[in-house]
Amino acid sequence: MTKMLSEEESRNLIAAGRIGHLGCVDNGEPYVVPINYVLEEGLIYSHSLPGRKLDAMRTHPRVCLQVDQIDDDFHWSSAIAFGNFEELNSPADRRAALGKLLSRFPNLTPVESRIVQDAAAPDSVAFRIVVDRITGVAED
Repeated sequence: MTKMLSEEESRNLIAAGRIGHLGCVDNGEPYVVPINYVLEEGLIYSHSLPGRKLDAMRTHPRVCLQVDQIDDDFHWSSAIAFGNFEELNSPADRRAALGKLLSRFPNLTPVESRIVQDAAAPDSVAFRIVVDRITGVAED
């Protein structure tokens, strides 16, 4: 039976997840890509190398992150956080965000590790989503 999750249940699902699907708009079309992330106090932190995803979010900052937990075809939960993309431009903000990611994901590639060490590097792209709404649904 499908049921709506409370905001707290939805937030807990997103907080527990490790990989989510970032949804944004690119040239008038939906664009969805997997990302690793950290949710902390209504902010979702992530990172990216320059490219299509960042170009899309810079143009249309309204984004969402969908996270699911699937046990089997009849037991699953899904939550979506809606918010606005904000690029973290200062080296201190980038270092803090990437530090949170590396703390949760210690096996990120050497590229991410280098970016944390040299947060002023021009390819250092960290961002956050300022969450304003979270919804969810589950099948039990």
